[in-house]
Amino acid sequence: MTPTDRGSGIDPRSPRFGAGITAILLLVTIFLSLIGASVAAVIVLTAIALLFAWGAFAGIRRHPYGALFRRVVRPRLPAPTELEDPTPPTFAQGVGLVITGIGVVLGLVGLAWAVPLFAALAFVAAFLNSVFGYCLGCQMYLLGVRAGVLGRPQRA
Repeated sequence: MTPTDRGSGIDPRSPRFGAGITAILLLVTIFLSLIGASVAAVIVLTAIALLFAWGAFAGIRRHPYGALFRRVVRPRLPAPTELEDPTPPTFAQGVGLVITGIGVVLGLVGLAWAVPLFAALAFVAAFLNSVFGYCLGCQMYLLGVRAGVLGRPQRA
C-alpha cells in the first residue's frame, strides 16, 4: 500500500507495538502458572483473550493498543513509508482469540497445564510479530486467501 492510501491502511508498526504488549502479558501469564498462581494466570489469560476478541470483532483499528499507539507512540515517529491492509492483522487477532480461548476454557475445567501451554503458543506468535515483524496469523490469512477459503471470491 502506498502513502496515498492513508485512509484504507494502517501503520504496520501499530500491530507490532500491540504484539509487544501482548508478549509481555503472556510472559506474565506463563510465570504466574509456573509459580502456582493458576487462578491469577487464568484471569490474565482471560483478559488477553478479551483483548484479542476486541481486535477480532471490532477491528484492529479500534483495538486499545492501536489507540495507545496513535496517541502516544506514532506522534514521536516519522510517518510510515507504507501502510498495510488491516484485514490480515484483524484475522490474526481472531487466531489469537482461539488459542488463548482454548487455554482459558481448559484452565477453567481444571487442566492447569493448558494455561501455560496455550500462553506459550500465543507468546511465540506475539514475539515473532513484535521483534521480527513476522505475523503468523497474517500468514495463515494469506494462505487461506490463496486456497480460496478466505477473502473475496475471485471473478473469472
